[in-house]
Amino acid sequence: MAEHLASIFGTEKDRVNCPFYFKIGACRHGDRCSRLHNRPTISPTLLLSNMYQRPDMITPGVDAQGQPIDPRKIQEHFEDFYEDIFEELGKFGEIESLNVCDNLADHMIGNVYVQFKEEEQAAAALQALQGRFYSGRPIIADFSPVTDFREATCRQFEENNCNRGGYCNFMHVKLIGRDLRRKLFGRYSGYGRSRSRSRSLSPRYRRDSDRRRSGDRGDYRGNGRRSEDKHGSDGGRRRHGSPRRSRSLVREGSEERRARIELWNREREERQ
Repeated sequence: MAEHLASIFGTEKDRVNCPFYFKIGACRHGDRCSRLHNRPTISPTLLLSNMYQRPDMITPGVDAQGQPIDPRKIQEHFEDFYEDIFEELGKFGEIESLNVCDNLADHMIGNVYVQFKEEEQAAAALQALQGRFYSGRPIIADFSPVTDFREATCRQFEENNCNRGGYCNFMHVKLIGRDLRRKLFGRYSGYGRSRSRSRSLSPRYRRDSDRRRSGDRGDYRGNGRRSEDKHGSDGGRRRHGSPRRSRSLVREGSEERRARIELWNREREERQ
């Protein structure tokens, strides 16, 4: 029985723990969810909820006065925001991934996920963000259970065929340009290092590679690496890699995270 419960933890078959909160750190039901949201007490990843306010927030491509916005202006606005956040949070340690959601649902719109190399760095950043404001709005930050963005992102969105649009329950990660990627992540020693585990290239990745050879600047994911695609059995989720980690087994994958959350539950029961 214990092995069975461990095998289904955080999946759709788990009737106790919320699979969406486990995978993306957010749930459309919020505190009204019928399943448990096991909030981590420590994590290398922070979630800054609803932080990015896009200029076409009300109607895509149109400003608050009803005037159309040049897509280049929207991208410039986003990259200015992205650089602001990276530079500020980079003061606390090496950032491995910085992802901003392009989803439209209330529980995901403008969500910012920042993954540090070490949990202690994330803890220091979280402490420093308490009581802070950005663009006149309070910053709502907390630890996130997301440590593997391959399970959190929508693969169909990467292939330009997500039929749920902005209301998909998996992350639609907003892209950054190659120049900004190089400027921000290029300061780290591991930047540009090839991964030891090969992956097949998606059609979109091949098209982007062709554009790069022809001089186009291309777009990149929030971890500073061009998107890759590994086809698996989990439908709409895109399987793109996050950097390999050697110092914390909790960040290796779902099994380790399930074990950590089970430990949190036991500790909480003992305190009660």
